[in-house]
Amino acid sequence: MQLDNTAAIVTGGASGLGAATAAALAAKGSKVFVLDLAASIANAPAVDGVSYVATDVTDAEQVKAAVAQASAGESPLRVIVNCAGIGPSARILGKAGVHDLGLYAKVIQINLIGSFTVLALGAEAIAATEADAEGQRGVIINTASVAAYEGQIGQAAYASSKGGIVGLTVPAARDLSQYGIRVCTIAPGVVETPMLATISEEFRASLSAGVPFPKRLARPDEYAKLALAIIDHDYLNGETIRMDGALRMAPR
Repeated sequence: MQLDNTAAIVTGGASGLGAATAAALAAKGSKVFVLDLAASIANAPAVDGVSYVATDVTDAEQVKAAVAQASAGESPLRVIVNCAGIGPSARILGKAGVHDLGLYAKVIQINLIGSFTVLALGAEAIAATEADAEGQRGVIINTASVAAYEGQIGQAAYASSKGGIVGLTVPAARDLSQYGIRVCTIAPGVVETPMLATISEEFRASLSAGVPFPKRLARPDEYAKLALAIIDHDYLNGETIRMDGALRMAPR
C-alpha cells in the first residue's frame, strides 16, 4: 500500500504511540488527521502534514464528522490507526469495595467500542474510494496490548477491552475483505509513553528487567515502524502482532 498523496486517520495521536505514528505517516507523504480530545490537542506538537481534529471516539457523530473531514480532500483515505485508549487500574474486589462498574464500562466504551466506531465509520469511507491496481483500498490497524493475553492484577477492565480488540481482528478482516481493506492489530508490551512518565526510575528499571531482550522499554517510534511495515506488507491481514521483546507479564 503506497502512502504518498493519501489521507490517514490516527486516533489518540496527540501523544505517545499515536503521535509517533502520525509523524511517521506524514513523513511518508500522507495527509494525517489526528483525532483526539481537545485538551490533549492543546499540548500536541506541530508536525508538517498533521492536522488535529478535536474528537471524542465514544461519540459517533463526532467520529462521522472527523471521517468526513479526512475524506473530503483529493487524497483518498487509505489508513486508520486506532491508538486512543485509557488504562486505569482497579481490582475486582479491592479495599474500597467492588470494582467501579461505571469505570469498567468507560474503559470498554473508549478502548473497544471507540476503536470499533472509528473502524466501522472509517471503513465506510475507505470502501467508497477507488481501488488500486491490486484491488486494495486501505489498511486499518488497531491497538491491543499484551494485557489481552496476560492481564495483571488490577487490569480486569483494561485486559477485557484489549482482549476484545484481539477478538475483533479476524472477523473485521474477513468482513472488510470484499472492499480490499486489510485489518491488523498491534499488541505492545511496556512502552515509554507519557502514561509512564510519572513512575520512578526504580520502577522503570524493574519493568525493563522483566523484558527478555532488548532489556528496556519499547519506544513509540518502534510502534510507528511496525505500523508502517504492516501497511507496506500487502499480505499481512487478520493478524495480531505482539511487540514486546518476548515479555510475558507476571500476575503483578
